[in-house]
Amino acid sequence: MLDFPNAKLNIGLSITAKRPDGFHDLQSCFYPVKWCDALEILPATEEKFTTSGLPVPGDPDVNLCLKAYRLLKKEHDLPPVHMHLHKVIPMGAGLGGGSSDAAFVLRMLNQQFELNLSVDELQNYARQLGSDCAFFIENKPVIAVEKGDVFQPFELDLSGYSCVVVYPGIHITTAEAYGNVLPKEPSCGIGLLLKQDVRVWPDILKNDFEEALFPKYPELPQLKEKLYKAGAVYAAMTGSGSAIYGLFKGEVPADLVFPDHYLLWKGLL
Repeated sequence: MLDFPNAKLNIGLSITAKRPDGFHDLQSCFYPVKWCDALEILPATEEKFTTSGLPVPGDPDVNLCLKAYRLLKKEHDLPPVHMHLHKVIPMGAGLGGGSSDAAFVLRMLNQQFELNLSVDELQNYARQLGSDCAFFIENKPVIAVEKGDVFQPFELDLSGYSCVVVYPGIHITTAEAYGNVLPKEPSCGIGLLLKQDVRVWPDILKNDFEEALFPKYPELPQLKEKLYKAGAVYAAMTGSGSAIYGLFKGEVPADLVFPDHYLLWKGLL
């Protein structure tokens, strides 16, 4: 079985409180985009996990894809499989690529081996793997709250917009991002802000990580400003960075170019 785990954007992101368990509460709109990895799962005589594409750091034996498979195997009679991940979505970018890969493993195994797990059951497994993994089970726009693993359905149609996502090669760890942010309760819920015209989003929709990280990495605000100068109606960092995206009414300008070492995705939303 072959599928294509996709990335997500954060449209607005408020860090609202530090939790007793060491995590943080947040508010954000999670929105899927079509920047995708490729994941294949085949029956095998022994458990195997391989990768290609972008280098995946760390011990392959503790990759989230294997963790997802082993999590299901604890409670279901799964045979050995060979999973191959072709990595395209950059890591440390705030795009949720690793979480998406893990969630798609759960989805694919459920379908391939007819486990008949419900959406709620799959989301509960996904929450054990990472805070935003559960989003990718249904993979549609939501307002995410608490640790980013509790969702409120939200209709947000950006189908008339194009998007460009740029990763400048700056790897920002989650620990670094959260270590420099100051939680604060927003004056207005993000759902109300998202219902405003997109043209006013630059004035009202913020990513709290920008305040913490932009002074340390001046390339990031410069990149955001470049997108605005090119005609983006809204631009922001996604997640804890360092990818920056811009929304354009209609097509992305053809003359918008970036250095060759940047990773780039353009497409319709």
